[in-house]
Amino acid sequence: MASVSGPSSSSSPITQVQQAPTHANLQPQLLTRLLLDLRGRRFEVDRETIMNLPESVLLCLFPNGLVLSRQTTVADEDGNEEEEDVYAVDFDPECFQYVLMFFRNASETFYGNATTPGLFAAQQQLLEGSPNEFQLNPASAQNPLLTKQAIIVLREELEYFSIPPKTSEAATDKHGIANEVLVQIKRRSGDNLMEKRNIFTALQRNVNKENNMAEQHLIDMLCMSGFNRDDEWGFRALEPSRCCISSIALVLLKTGIIHYPNGEKPVEIDYAQMATAQKLLLFWRKPARKCWWDGSEVELPAAEDQPAVTIKLWARRVWTLELSLV
Repeated sequence: MASVSGPSSSSSPITQVQQAPTHANLQPQLLTRLLLDLRGRRFEVDRETIMNLPESVLLCLFPNGLVLSRQTTVADEDGNEEEEDVYAVDFDPECFQYVLMFFRNASETFYGNATTPGLFAAQQQLLEGSPNEFQLNPASAQNPLLTKQAIIVLREELEYFSIPPKTSEAATDKHGIANEVLVQIKRRSGDNLMEKRNIFTALQRNVNKENNMAEQHLIDMLCMSGFNRDDEWGFRALEPSRCCISSIALVLLKTGIIHYPNGEKPVEIDYAQMATAQKLLLFWRKPARKCWWDGSEVELPAAEDQPAVTIKLWARRVWTLELSLV
């Protein structure tokens, strides 16, 4: 083919076409933030914030997997990109807000902000100061508990089943649909369980019944690491249209690193407490789950047009324990 040259070349449709690089737009655009719609409530969350959330919470938020890049970019006639994709998430917005606020406050306390230094600044001597046990032991010097804020994440998914007395009018039809009496018993059963906010009561009851020393050890370990035996769930709510209660509690891990007010003394380490804290590293990025059943007779008090009734209430509890580092 003859080459095109001279004045005519500028008017040639062939030479006027600008060819884009063949590799352009092959890589998806990485999102810097996500727009989430949690049951009608909108959240705008940074990618880094999402990635710092506990894996067990992420699995609840995105059971089909989390996509952090836009697969396509749509533009209007003027070349402006359309509004970012909004991800619909079936998760309690109040629970999500509780988790976000706890992680944000924990991070700011540890790392500080533009005006106030955090605990991490005072801990630098543990890595850079005079020789100590952690510097003499290279494995200990890389202990993530020295450089990260550790948070214990404990979640409970509780499914409950109400068994009314045989004399009750509560029943289901041939399709298994509950009548209004049974529906009200289920709702009152949920309210009864919602009032029981103490974290360890049900597990301690199971320990006392089964004499399970492993479960007792779990309670003791958690209470030495940040929880108190009379602690309540930080968030607890009934799931809509389900006989299920979701609960979560977050506490800062007690690492044994001792900070004195106003820096009056250098930071010290309680090595026994640090050794206990390091056991929780087993659950870092590796959530552990425990499931058990318990049943008891419960007297539901009279409510509106519903008489008092004694029922058998069974609960299937699934605990998820995880450690997060931020």
